[in-house]
Amino acid sequence: MLRKLLIPIVLGVLSVSPALADKVTTFTLPNGLEAVVIEDHRAPVVTHMMWYKIGSADEPRGKSGIAHFLEHLMFKGTKTVAPGAFSATVEAQGGDDNAFTYYDYTAYFQRVATDRLDLMMTMEADRMRGLILSEDNVTTERAVIIEERAQRTDSDPSALFGEQRRAAQYLNHPYGTPVIGWKHEAEALTREDALSFYRTYYAPNNAVLVVAGDVNPDEVRAMAEAHYGPIAPTPGLGERHRVTEPPQLAERRLAMTDPRVAQPYVIRSYLAPERNAGAQEKAAALTVLAELLGGNSTTSLLARALQFGDAPKAIYTSAYYDGLSLDISDFGFVAIPTPDTSLADLEAAVDGVLADFLKNGVDQTAFDRIKRQLRADEIYARDNVDGLARDYGSALTSGLTVADVQAWPDILQAVTPEDVLQAARDVLNRNNAVTGWLERPDAPKVEVTQ
Repeated sequence: MLRKLLIPIVLGVLSVSPALADKVTTFTLPNGLEAVVIEDHRAPVVTHMMWYKIGSADEPRGKSGIAHFLEHLMFKGTKTVAPGAFSATVEAQGGDDNAFTYYDYTAYFQRVATDRLDLMMTMEADRMRGLILSEDNVTTERAVIIEERAQRTDSDPSALFGEQRRAAQYLNHPYGTPVIGWKHEAEALTREDALSFYRTYYAPNNAVLVVAGDVNPDEVRAMAEAHYGPIAPTPGLGERHRVTEPPQLAERRLAMTDPRVAQPYVIRSYLAPERNAGAQEKAAALTVLAELLGGNSTTSLLARALQFGDAPKAIYTSAYYDGLSLDISDFGFVAIPTPDTSLADLEAAVDGVLADFLKNGVDQTAFDRIKRQLRADEIYARDNVDGLARDYGSALTSGLTVADVQAWPDILQAVTPEDVLQAARDVLNRNNAVTGWLERPDAPKVEVTQ
């Protein structure tokens, strides 16, 4: 439950573990479709994923939620596949399927026996350009996404607070708009909105095919050429261009009260650099920094300083960073106070820990332990073929390359304590932060002094 405070909600299932695959083949079809094939012959199973380089951050202004809305509508059928029959067909083969939308991408996947891969490509290629939408489909599914928002966001004070904080963090960039959309805009989405978005962006020259499992790369390429090769690209579809975030010159603070709050907490996020193709070193240092400050509930710096000892001030602390985004990301921490600690006192205590860290530097023993754990995580991640497929798909639709994905574990291992300390000095700037308090309305009022 607490992890919901730390990472943005992904509308679907998503794994982001760093990984390196030994048998990776790539190719690009003449129509622009990029493909990645990851071999794993331990079981006769394959994961087939189609990733589109289009997410909520690419939506037209005033049409928030359209990327997620279209994700739902993609299951409404074509001339050859009846509404609802796509998932039913996958299930009939003994497989499972789903889809998810995020800021930088939308993805669809099926996991089936290897000998069903051709069928999956047949159906996925069919709906890349052949989706049929009726007004009834649109009306029904629009009600579904509004109900989904009601359940996931409107009924959860932490989720509502997260929306407000993110909007404050990104004043100009579309990362400040929720993936699921603002309610009043999602309610107004139309069939023409969906079809316009679909016809422009659901195209082979805006997509990445990832196939992972018990497959032969040459056979996968032949299938891709047969099923995806004939699909016409969208003419004139260039690189994604988004507005940029202006420099943040002053800290932004939010305080929200809600009688449904079960646990009050203080959270702060700072604008931070993302992973960039060929230049992932700063992101690697921030990844290690997050682990040092709050990656472990018992051994991290925040945990040891605030959760244990004679006068603990927190029952939970964590730090987080995910640099896998096309544009600027964020770094942050969250802390939940003990019953007798105010949010003001807890925030001051966290700031004290951060100040001590910036003054005293990185503990070498903790640093070495984290580097070993990151290496172990990377090795274990190779055992999960679905996770590998998601790593490559999310990276390639977020501006990285196959080479970047494969280089990432070694870049993490090359990080030095000096790199981490410099990253902390660059990012942990209160003028570059959004600080938020969430508590119940009956909480004692405390004046914050800066």
